[in-house]
Amino acid sequence: MTQAFHATTMIDRPPAAVWAALTDWPRAADWLPGVDAVRTGESTAVGARLTMHARGKDRTSTITALDPGRSLTLTSVQGGVTADYAYSVDPSGGGTAVTLTADVRTRGWWTVFGPLLRAAIRRADGGQLEAFKRTVEGRRASP
Repeated sequence: MTQAFHATTMIDRPPAAVWAALTDWPRAADWLPGVDAVRTGESTAVGARLTMHARGKDRTSTITALDPGRSLTLTSVQGGVTADYAYSVDPSGGGTAVTLTADVRTRGWWTVFGPLLRAAIRRADGGQLEAFKRTVEGRRASP
């Protein structure tokens, strides 16, 4: 099993507004845990690279799948670890259902650390959609 976590949240905004917020890369640091800044010189398209500054280092993700307005996958590769963050945006009632599935694959000697890496990612990013919801709906996190 390579899935680190799967989460869904309902956002009280129309799908187009949620998609616009999801792909507003300069503002993504508002809801991505531990990320100070996100930079991209490209549009939201397959192959576009995003640089995320987190914990004093730059990390790169690439858009590897895209269905504009509906879904996208960000893939990050570091050594023997590949992480895919697949987001989907679906109309639901008067709002939008947003789903995030994080999949983490390991190879080589990293394989032994796979379960620990997936658990760490689940702890670090498992609340990402709730932070995104608060940002989109204009509410701040509770102290």
